[in-house]
Amino acid sequence: MKSFLSLTISLLFCSGTLNATNKEQPNILFIFTDDHALNAISAYGGPLAKIAPTPHLDRIAKEGMMFNHCLVTNSICAPSRAVVLTGKYSHLNGQLTNKNVFDGSQQTVPKLLKKTGYQTAIVGKWHLKSTPTGFDHFEVLKGQGQYYNPMLFTNGKNTDHVGYTTDVITDQALTWLDQRDPDKPFFLMCQHKAPHGKWEPALRHLHEFDDIEIPEPTTLFDDYSGRSPASAQHKMGIADHIGEKRLMLSYASKFTPEQYKQFDNAFRPKNEAFIKANLTGKDRTRWHYQRYIKNYLRCVKAVDENIGRMLEYLDRKKLTKNTIVIYSSDQGFWLGEHGWFDKRWMYEESLHTPLLVRWPNRVKPQSKNDLLVSNLDFAPTFLELAGAKPAKDMQGESLLPLFKGNTPKDWRKAHYYHYYEAGGHGVPIHYGVTDGKQKLIRFPDNTLNTWEFFDLQKDPMEMINLYAKKSQTANIEAMKKELHRLRKLYKIED
Repeated sequence: MKSFLSLTISLLFCSGTLNATNKEQPNILFIFTDDHALNAISAYGGPLAKIAPTPHLDRIAKEGMMFNHCLVTNSICAPSRAVVLTGKYSHLNGQLTNKNVFDGSQQTVPKLLKKTGYQTAIVGKWHLKSTPTGFDHFEVLKGQGQYYNPMLFTNGKNTDHVGYTTDVITDQALTWLDQRDPDKPFFLMCQHKAPHGKWEPALRHLHEFDDIEIPEPTTLFDDYSGRSPASAQHKMGIADHIGEKRLMLSYASKFTPEQYKQFDNAFRPKNEAFIKANLTGKDRTRWHYQRYIKNYLRCVKAVDENIGRMLEYLDRKKLTKNTIVIYSSDQGFWLGEHGWFDKRWMYEESLHTPLLVRWPNRVKPQSKNDLLVSNLDFAPTFLELAGAKPAKDMQGESLLPLFKGNTPKDWRKAHYYHYYEAGGHGVPIHYGVTDGKQKLIRFPDNTLNTWEFFDLQKDPMEMINLYAKKSQTANIEAMKKELHRLRKLYKIED
């Protein structure tokens, strides 16, 4: 009997599920947004940094580490969330597209963390269709949710709330923190709908940026020449595809009468002036861009303010020292670059997602990391932070050595990407590999059957496909070899 118990404990430890608490276990606050572009976080120093600063996100970067190359495995909402929960690529966790229902019976981070003594909760956007599992507490939006007066599915019951959704999610997350068991470390996933479309700002921000014109991206009027036929088939253009609700020419949320009055008073006069002007061509696209980018940045401003509330709570409750704060988003987003407003592609703005980490006395303040990291790494990182070994079937690597300023000798030199949702916004299935300097993309669809190859150092905006250039033959063959290696490593059938 004694031998059997010893073997059982040993097996649990090896799988990362040791059922014991550790006094050194930090609290883990994971703040996650939807569609947050690096260029909309001022710490990253993009073109919008001075126009739309994000002081509370910048505080995390200033007091911790900023990752410059955090890459997603599949740039779309539900698959990205499934990767975070499981530490596995889409083909293994079953969440290939937004249309799938997440299999909550499988191994996930919250389940494993509970076995190490953590109290677990998720508040906010879930977007995986199934009921959350592995959490002591959950209150999540149904589907995408709406920006005003959300209904949160709370531990099996629908609960209506009045207010701005970004504020409400933070309110509920703080309420859970107040009511949790203080004798246990916590793992809290605070996940915002914002800044996902349709971009309805908080009432307090309706007139933010009214008196300025946001600079246009240099590629706003991209004609997609110089590349394969793939990008020209898009249906995510600010000019032609963004639609009335994304432009706030009509509204998506169900408002209270007072909310509607304020909201409509802000937009109706501008909308009437736009309709009367009857703009065409580039003038119309420019108006679309200004309306879109201002509302997007207004939604980001509310996120940043609420992150400030979370950080202030940790300070006030004297939890800052033993709480690691991790900020990220499910993928990047286009803020008008290439004339686009969505994600999905393996191109840079969509592929990159923000990653900011603060852990007092462990992560060096104002540090930056340029290694290739991924949302695939989040799950094993959470487990190692808890003192457990990452499960053997997880495909990512713990970021803990990087937090401490170390670079493992075998750290990845290339990243594999795979998008499966054919046709969404006109984006075909594709997969590829990048080492941060070069990128190779394969579009296997029979009607395309094409490749793209980019030199990211000379062409960071990915305007020129070099796949047919003889001068690039050796580089392309090397990247193909790496692509094949990674597909084999990650157990993808060819």
